[in-house]
Amino acid sequence: MSLLMTVPPNLVQSIRAFRVLELQDEAVRLGQHFLYAHCLAGQTKQQVCGIIAESFQFPKGVGKNFDGLRETLTDTMHKAGPQTGFLVVLEQLPNTQKFDKEARETLLDVFRDAADYWAEKKVPFRVFYSFE
Repeated sequence: MSLLMTVPPNLVQSIRAFRVLELQDEAVRLGQHFLYAHCLAGQTKQQVCGIIAESFQFPKGVGKNFDGLRETLTDTMHKAGPQTGFLVVLEQLPNTQKFDKEARETLLDVFRDAADYWAEKKVPFRVFYSFE
């Protein structure tokens, strides 16, 4: 039985009762890409985007801001070839003066846009996140 049986294929939601290792195992079982970033060290939008880009092993300089991250998560990954799906974990999104609630929501909107993009292509793109 799938761990994600009750989880829609394209969404962005709080990690809640899921555990990172179980999600990673499920991604492997489903043959999907598992993308993980622990973001707590970021203090600014650029730093958080940089942590995500580095953790996801994006090419250097790609995804250093919200627009670049959105482009990389959608068109760039689509142009890389057929995709089987993505399971993304953004852990410990920070709460700092320069990365506040508004910045976190904008970041999550980037991932919501990516989920919508991949939904149109019938490719699962699930994002789970937690806050500091």
